[in-house]
Amino acid sequence: MAKKQTEQETLAERLKEMAQTDIRTVDKNTLVERSTVKLNPAMSREERILSFIEQIKNPYCCLDDGVVVKVSFMDTDITLEERLEEYVRNL
Repeated sequence: MAKKQTEQETLAERLKEMAQTDIRTVDKNTLVERSTVKLNPAMSREERILSFIEQIKNPYCCLDDGVVVKVSFMDTDITLEERLEEYVRNL
């Protein structure tokens, strides 16, 4: 249990860092094209979210048809996990 909590804390810290990515200075070559992300609908919600993060590398900043896109949320009552779940459902 402690290992999973530590992994979640580490992921949360990494996500906070990723959220700070500046699209004006980010190296475009380090970003992943959104259309290359493939999700398996047979996976659990948690597995799909983790798979998405592993594939996209930075869920806050990616490429969409070669254009750098920065994701941010106005509604702070909704978590990134909830947003990712909504995004995955709509793919």
